[in-house]
Amino acid sequence: MISNQILQSTIDGLKGITRIDLCIIDTEGKVLAATFPDAERFVEPAETFAASPADSQVISGCQFFKVFDEHQLEYVLLAVGDSEDVYMVGQIASFQIQNLLVAYKERFDKDNFIKNLLLDNLLLVDIYNRAKKLHIDTEVRRVVYIIELNRDKEGNELEKIRGIYGGKSKDFVTAVDEKSIIVVKELSDSENYEDLNKTAEVILNLFRGDAERDIHIAYGTIVGEIKDVSRSYKEARMALDVGKIFFEEKNIIAYSTLGIGRLIYQLPIPLCKMFIKEIFDSKSPDDFDEETLVTINKFFENNLNVSETSRQLYIHRNTLVYRLDKLQKSTDLDLRVFEDAITFKIALMVVKYMKYMESLDY
Repeated sequence: MISNQILQSTIDGLKGITRIDLCIIDTEGKVLAATFPDAERFVEPAETFAASPADSQVISGCQFFKVFDEHQLEYVLLAVGDSEDVYMVGQIASFQIQNLLVAYKERFDKDNFIKNLLLDNLLLVDIYNRAKKLHIDTEVRRVVYIIELNRDKEGNELEKIRGIYGGKSKDFVTAVDEKSIIVVKELSDSENYEDLNKTAEVILNLFRGDAERDIHIAYGTIVGEIKDVSRSYKEARMALDVGKIFFEEKNIIAYSTLGIGRLIYQLPIPLCKMFIKEIFDSKSPDDFDEETLVTINKFFENNLNVSETSRQLYIHRNTLVYRLDKLQKSTDLDLRVFEDAITFKIALMVVKYMKYMESLDY
């Protein structure tokens, strides 16, 4: 349960204070951490000691101690030397590792609870009963963040984020798959959506130095009860997907800013194909040349303003009008008319959504 790194760091710290070498061996005879070389030579004496009824014993000039996890032998710890001082340091080290086991078990229990909560694997009554046992507040404001990145095998990214939020008992950092890290953050009464975006920027800045990473951060809406945390998670998950389709230039996306993209994302593909066929007949927005698409997008960016669009495209107003007239002839849609512009904009978004869904099938 406890990583070898944590065990090594613990006994290194104790050696730095006491100048006494320590070693931790598991019940299978594997050296997990040691402050001296050639620790393998103590594996056999450790196995002999583990099979004995004693909780501590001097063997081969070393003090051996058993570390239990709820009456189950978890580790054998040895302190090099057989003096009373060595015995006392060994007892302290055993006590420290015992406390680490308790702390990590509590974190694991909470982590397991949060995962099941996010995935809707708990009955309503179980949510409140388990939250009470784990001393987790049930009626506070929370929001769920999803950080998607290419995590390495060491899991350094998870620990990096835990370094900011995991140390606080009221925030939870976990993962339900290999691609993403989830932060369930508790909020004060004064925190708003602007503050949520600032938090997302703090997380993003943790990985800004790694230019090769493609990082996306999404977050759901604020919920007031623990039973609704799964809803915020689902919203963040949708925001992550919709953001990749319609807001690919953004690293941070909020569920509350998805707009019409949220509706399009929930449409079945057959209905999308039917809509495109009705609007463009046998054509598709993808069939337009680059110049036409650039003109259309710039026209939308400028809220259907002909003068401003022609200025930004560095073309004469009449040239823009000619392009819009040409588009109208081929599609029967006049982008200068609000209703036609809305129809065309939605069609572009639907095509983008269909392409994204097709890419997932390959």
